[in-house]
Amino acid sequence: MLKAIKTKTAHAIALHRIYELMQMDLKTNSDEQSELEILSILVEDYEKKRFPIGLPNPIEAIKFRLEQLNLDRSTLVSIIGSKSRTSEILSGKRKLSLSMIRALHGKLNIPASSLISEY
Repeated sequence: MLKAIKTKTAHAIALHRIYELMQMDLKTNSDEQSELEILSILVEDYEKKRFPIGLPNPIEAIKFRLEQLNLDRSTLVSIIGSKSRTSEILSGKRKLSLSMIRALHGKLNIPASSLISEY
């Protein structure tokens, strides 16, 4: 019977079992496939509680998104407005304005919650 993961030992055991199940050729709707799905959910829940990941600072979020989309700073200049302003934003000398946040969210699909966090 599967139960909530509450300790490091239980977490390690669950990860080991997930590894074992992933090495098998699981059939759709099999007991093993269900076990894998449930264990994955339990591990994810434990890890979210035990190892929370905060939001990135706005500058890191912008740089990461540009890298994901394989874009360079010139794209950012077209969104923010000028080369000097873009440089000031990326160096942390200037904070993002509300209009910049809206533009970055709208054009690069960066979550607004990442763009408004402290940095």
